[in-house]
Amino acid sequence: MSPQARAAGLVDVRSIVPDARIDLRYATTNNFVGVALYPADARCLVHESLAGGLEIAAAKFREQGLRLVFWDCYRPHDVQVRMFDAVPNPNWVARPSEFARSHEAGRSVDVTLADGHYGWLVDMGTDFDDFSPRSLAYAIDDVTSEQQANREVLRKGMEAGGFAVYPGEWWHFDGPGAKEPRPILDVPVA
Repeated sequence: MSPQARAAGLVDVRSIVPDARIDLRYATTNNFVGVALYPADARCLVHESLAGGLEIAAAKFREQGLRLVFWDCYRPHDVQVRMFDAVPNPNWVARPSEFARSHEAGRSVDVTLADGHYGWLVDMGTDFDDFSPRSLAYAIDDVTSEQQANREVLRKGMEAGGFAVYPGEWWHFDGPGAKEPRPILDVPVA
């Protein structure tokens, strides 16, 4: 981890949840922009204030034979700008501002669950960054009852750790203080 990331209070998720699966989609072309926005060796960084909550959530999931899968964590401001340029719709991509909030502050995560034994992703009804009504956290149209129940398991585990789901995306969870405006961080993710 870079000294700048440490100075900003960021920690690697693997130091908090060692058995987490890291699948940073923005370090690949498998994302809504279609190009890698992070370096291939990017780390999943979060603000240290999320550590205790992630430990609690991960423990709840382990009790159910599940593991956390992280799709995104801290997001540099320049990446947020590129995302919004690609999809300038604040319902789907947060509009960059002069302050850091949510991912840009390292206080939000995009997660799903995997089977703890086989590693298969739990069926949530959509993939990551699906910009359709089916991706809404409480969607019922075209989302099976099993998929709705799986989303509820994810929400309840994350809520146990003090996280709140963003209603527009079943995978996005805000930690405490995620909405508070903070100075923009400019730290590398690798």
